[in-house]
Amino acid sequence: MKRSKNYVDSLKLFEKKKIYEPGDALKLAVDTAKAKFDETIELAIKLGVDPRHADQQVRGVVVLPHGTGKTMKVLVIAKGAKADEAQEAGADFVGGDEMVAKIQGGWFDFDTCVTTPDMMGVVGKLGKLLGPKGLMPNPKSGTVTMDIARAIREIKAGKVEYRVDKTAIVHVPIGKKSFGTEKLIENFVALMEAVVKAKPAAAKGQYLKSIVVGSTMGPGIKTTFKS
Repeated sequence: MKRSKNYVDSLKLFEKKKIYEPGDALKLAVDTAKAKFDETIELAIKLGVDPRHADQQVRGVVVLPHGTGKTMKVLVIAKGAKADEAQEAGADFVGGDEMVAKIQGGWFDFDTCVTTPDMMGVVGKLGKLLGPKGLMPNPKSGTVTMDIARAIREIKAGKVEYRVDKTAIVHVPIGKKSFGTEKLIENFVALMEAVVKAKPAAAKGQYLKSIVVGSTMGPGIKTTFKS
């Protein structure tokens, strides 16, 4: 694969095989983010779990102290008083059956979908559409709830969901290049503490296999975390 000049130049700023302390790794991630836009700083954590087993799933949510830098569009599927609550709490889109029909028609202009338990019978029809996009409401992520206002506030404040994929890796954005190293470190620690806390009892051996940080267009930099 042919790499861009910026990418090649970035590789000269660090040792590829070296494992850096988090502060140094995040500073390098910022320094190697050379694109003309405000690149996202991302974290990839390889875990010592077997995602094929239900008792080794790693999934949860955490509110990052400084958010992700992305303005989240929140869709709430609810009726009556809960729909009113969603409007007052700042949801971007609110509706019931008509929103379900809109999604079935191919509309996905939102980042998170929140619903109430009583609407899951209707929302369940969207599983094949929302599931693959990671947009399906789920009680574990706090997006199926009666406390609609709180869910919206947390999402807008920077709540992110982490979930191990089939290759046993967790991919999560932890901010933007413009945040600077200090804010990125605080977000990094908050996320890592949550992932460590979510370690399944069935997971044996080394849990944190490897941790890599990097920007959208930049190279990956190895780091570590001591809980």
